[in-house]
Amino acid sequence: MQKFIIGLGVFGVLISSMAAEGRWSAQRSLEKNVSGGDYGTVTSLLVMEKGKIVYEGYFNGASAESLHNTRSVTKTMTGMAVGAAIDAGLFSIDTPTSNFFQEEAPFDNPDPRKLAMTFEDMISMSGVLECNDQDQYSRGNESRMHNIEDWPSFFWDLPMRGYPSWSDKPATAKYGRVFAYCSAGVEMLGTAVERASKMPFQEFVKTKFFEPLGISRYEWQENALGQAHKSGGLGLTTRGLAKFAEMQRMGGRYDGQQVLSSEWTQESIKPRAVAYADRGIEYGYLWWLAPYEVDGKQFVQYNMSGNGGNRVVVMPEQELVVVVTKTDYNQRGMHQATNKLFENEVYSRIRN
Repeated sequence: MQKFIIGLGVFGVLISSMAAEGRWSAQRSLEKNVSGGDYGTVTSLLVMEKGKIVYEGYFNGASAESLHNTRSVTKTMTGMAVGAAIDAGLFSIDTPTSNFFQEEAPFDNPDPRKLAMTFEDMISMSGVLECNDQDQYSRGNESRMHNIEDWPSFFWDLPMRGYPSWSDKPATAKYGRVFAYCSAGVEMLGTAVERASKMPFQEFVKTKFFEPLGISRYEWQENALGQAHKSGGLGLTTRGLAKFAEMQRMGGRYDGQQVLSSEWTQESIKPRAVAYADRGIEYGYLWWLAPYEVDGKQFVQYNMSGNGGNRVVVMPEQELVVVVTKTDYNQRGMHQATNKLFENEVYSRIRN
């Protein structure tokens, strides 16, 4: 494979020794296209190869100091916090999550399956409650939650999810789980970490991740009760985002320190549910798993993804981390535009 890559099954940019060979003209072309809006409103592109930054670019008024609201990229970091809590022995992946919400009980729409729902069910987006952000009619849609002060009661009072004859069912689905994208469930995962650790979620993440990763610039969005928005809205610099991905790539290690267990980092990127069968996209523990294909060869990649076309990607075989931030929130084609960047700037440069 050539040493110069731009993109990722979703985007990115990489500079390498090919610049010395006079082949870096593509960088100028890329930056012209980005500045011209060919790929949407891109605010930053960063690529790390083997832990070193090989390309870093900022656009549309952003700088290295900008805090980017990458929306649901935050979900994957909340998943890492769950992993850190499990590493600390605060609970297990098979623990019923409802154990940490007894102050909200008794729940509306009572059902023993609700009480038995585990951390693994929720962190793989395959819980039993009727919660689906991709269905505007879902009672658990995140937009409905945002209008409510008490988010835990909102979630735990939801009715049970139904599986009509025209839909997949856990009994017959691959991995025995049926995917439904549920931000409210991620909020509960973070709240459970907060209650199990007996510290605000912001402090837990600061202690477990920000401090060992050397992240000092960040901003949490908060709900009406002053609690961290755990499923979206954490503002980080582009380099801060890259540090989380690099830690994951290195099996939980960063700068010689074991920040998160290697066991958790490995388990978190194993497929647990099929997200989009038609596109070959599966889901781990709040990681999107989407291999891409070039010249008939598949390449592994897993990523954090957020509204607006944001993406933080790990490409383990190439030892790459790619960060792309954008601000095309709720815009039609926001992810397709970043796919276009990848298709135009990457596939032609990847060789076996």
